[in-house]
Amino acid sequence: MAIVLAVLFLPNDREETRSRELDLPGFALLSPGLVLFLYGSDHLGKRTGLTTLLISIVLLAAFFRMAIRKGDKALIDLQLFKRKTFSASATTQFMSNGISFAGQMLIPIYLIRACGQSQSATGWLLAPLGMGMICSYPWIGALTQRFGIRKVSAGGAFLAFAATLPFIWLASHGLVLTVLAGALFVRGMGLSAVGIPSISAAYASVRKQDLPMATTSLNIVQRLGGPILTTLCATFLGWRLGIAQSSAGLSGAFTAAFLLLCGLHAFLFAAALRLPLSLDKAPEKPLAEESTALLEMMSE
Repeated sequence: MAIVLAVLFLPNDREETRSRELDLPGFALLSPGLVLFLYGSDHLGKRTGLTTLLISIVLLAAFFRMAIRKGDKALIDLQLFKRKTFSASATTQFMSNGISFAGQMLIPIYLIRACGQSQSATGWLLAPLGMGMICSYPWIGALTQRFGIRKVSAGGAFLAFAATLPFIWLASHGLVLTVLAGALFVRGMGLSAVGIPSISAAYASVRKQDLPMATTSLNIVQRLGGPILTTLCATFLGWRLGIAQSSAGLSGAFTAAFLLLCGLHAFLFAAALRLPLSLDKAPEKPLAEESTALLEMMSE
């Protein structure tokens, strides 16, 4: 169905595109560099993990040096990130995706390890998170049209931050189902409001011929957020659990982990505040108008 709809309705803009060769040296450096970086970050306590991390840093440094020299012919055009709006959107996407995955790792472990819930019960207890996203997602287009990109995205980030604070209380005082359900529902609402406005701002900030490069760059940044921030929170939690000697120590480990998650939420809020007020402020008027039309369609 997707292929049929694409053939029937997507515009033929082939004359506006430009062919470019694949940057094979850049691909050979970036791809293994990212994989080794994620593997090494997850195994820092082992000698192989540290060695892998050092190798990845060398590969990524070589890629960045080559990309700077090649400019728009590189696998990723780093010049895009010099644009204020695009860099703010990329940071927001990185943090949003990472926080979402980190929370989906921490909360189930807390429910199973600290609260004694079974895996199936934990799955049901997490349902309000998805319900919050389902209830708010259809309204994001209309809200962005009315209040602007920055207010909706930053408002969602602040809402998700406020809804994560109760987990600090839950970790130290014990599980209260009503508090858990309410916090998850509001957190889902907040996280769903961050992505669409920031992505729209990113695409509206670049020239149309640079859109494929912008899409690739933003996608890579977004996908890296999940494993990097999840690894960060998991490593921190594992360290705190390793030194826990009692039930109080177990509670303190999860309290500290949720404090770290709240800190990441605060950083996401700060990144969202750097987004433009609206698409009307975007430098590329045609793409801004197309992004506005997309938001209008979503609101309908």
